[in-house]
Amino acid sequence: MRLPWRRATRPMTCHEVGLVLQAFLDDEADEVAARRVADHLHDCVRCGMEAATYERIKQSIGRHRPALDPATVARLRRFGEQLAAGGPDAPAERPRS
Repeated sequence: MRLPWRRATRPMTCHEVGLVLQAFLDDEADEVAARRVADHLHDCVRCGMEAATYERIKQSIGRHRPALDPATVARLRRFGEQLAAGGPDAPAERPRS
């Protein structure tokens, strides 16, 4: 008898792993996804090599990242928010009637 709350989990495909690999490497994947990704990386040489490459890149960037002062970070964040809202020169959105 199969219990409804016990779903069988199939192995993840390379494509599925690719979609969540960065979250996994940043420890942002939920526990179930992290376990499934780890299982896949253990069995798949190609995805394991990709994950190892990303880890090396991340470590290298971390070692060479310049320190930014908080004012610069705040200015960059405001600029990014302006771009996401349509750009600094975008007209203000009109209220909908």
